[in-house]
Amino acid sequence: MQEDILINWSPQETRVAIVEGGALQELHVERTLERGLVGNVYLGKVARVLPGMQSAFIDIGLERAAFLHVADVWHPPAEGETISAARNAATQIPIEKQVFEGQSLMVQVIKDPIGTKGARLSTQISIAGRMLVFLPQDDHIGVSQKIPSEQREALRTRVQALVGDLGGGFILRTNAEDATDQELIDDIAYLRKAWQRTREAATRLPVTSLLHQDLSLLQRVLRDLVGENTQSIRVDSLEQFDQLRQFGVEFMPAAAQKLQHYKGERPIFDLHSIDEEIAKALGRRVELKSGGYLIVDQTEALTTVDVNTGGYVGARNFDDTIFKTNLEAAQAIARQLRLRNLGGIIVVDFIDMEREDHRQAVLTEVRKQLARDRVKTMCGGFSQLGLVEMTRKRTRESLAHMLCEPCPMCDGKGIVKTPRSVAYDIFREILREARQFDPKEFRVVASPKVIELFLDEESQHLAGLSEFIGKPVSLHSESAMGQEQYDIVLI
Repeated sequence: MQEDILINWSPQETRVAIVEGGALQELHVERTLERGLVGNVYLGKVARVLPGMQSAFIDIGLERAAFLHVADVWHPPAEGETISAARNAATQIPIEKQVFEGQSLMVQVIKDPIGTKGARLSTQISIAGRMLVFLPQDDHIGVSQKIPSEQREALRTRVQALVGDLGGGFILRTNAEDATDQELIDDIAYLRKAWQRTREAATRLPVTSLLHQDLSLLQRVLRDLVGENTQSIRVDSLEQFDQLRQFGVEFMPAAAQKLQHYKGERPIFDLHSIDEEIAKALGRRVELKSGGYLIVDQTEALTTVDVNTGGYVGARNFDDTIFKTNLEAAQAIARQLRLRNLGGIIVVDFIDMEREDHRQAVLTEVRKQLARDRVKTMCGGFSQLGLVEMTRKRTRESLAHMLCEPCPMCDGKGIVKTPRSVAYDIFREILREARQFDPKEFRVVASPKVIELFLDEESQHLAGLSEFIGKPVSLHSESAMGQEQYDIVLI
């Protein structure tokens, strides 16, 4: 099916929507202030060597000096030596014999600065592509451990043949398991060109300069998201359109031909009601066209999806109603996984089906829809409890984690105590305080709903408590408080 890519750019945020058949399928968001430094390559200057810590501080032009440990100083392995053996041998050489103050070093950030700690660096440079990671200082061909072992050797031989004798090492990433030769050739060409630019920059730029930056979301659109089915890539910023076209012409000419500058008066995301779809994707309930619905709950351990018939009674009998709802749900679930970018373990509770052919048809539809996902997803069959389990590779933060935070009132539980439960907690707390202290008065400060309950239905119990402890209890309503929040002030 044909797809369009819409790019909404602003100085603080870039949003990319992939639209297929008029419906939003994927959303990618990148915020300028939240973009990390990992992957960036700098021409650093050794500011200080610390033999006691076997480390060095490197000035790369940031607010705080970055940190290079002896274990992260790269030494190419000797012939027949493994990378791990070469790394172990390198750590035996004191850092003061490997680097010196004032030395210029090409370094790459492997960990972002946190709090008072500077960024962590390595002198082994790696440049990530769509299918491969390029190691220009090495000649090793590696394959991701997540690819089944029986396929690794064949893939290694295939990549070795495509790389040829031009040197440099490559690691085949997990998503390259089913890549075509042309896709791999394009990635190799892009990575070699990126490394050539980095080396040239190192010869003409002063120390503490940024030599290579990991691609922005705009650039990753051309590298990772454009495929044969992409009809157009529309950008609503002329400046970004020009920069992206320049990048595309140099690195990805085929993708650059699909670029268009959007000049419409309406915001580009209004074309397919993208913002409305985003709002729906942050909710628990997903409506199906038939009248059924899904309930999606994302937890720390896994994501659960519950399928319900809702108001759908359109089929001839109950079995057909269930079957048609589950079939429609299979398509909607695959779309929600992409749109919400849900990763890890996903458990789907389809409506129970009596017929085995119905179960197999639903399972086939699920797998068919998941096959369209650019992120690898493994799907099992129906369990004894009628559940379908799947795992989807985590590639980035889910949409909810990126755009939302836990509710300060319920602390992310999704539920709060009833006003009556809170009122009874307050009764117990006053009794506890009355045994330890002897104030003139107890003042309860709580949310309006709790105070209203004390003044109405619980007024008799409050009066009885006051009489029992022999102290007056006054009430103060605080609208800024959450329903579970309260204070007991001793006066």
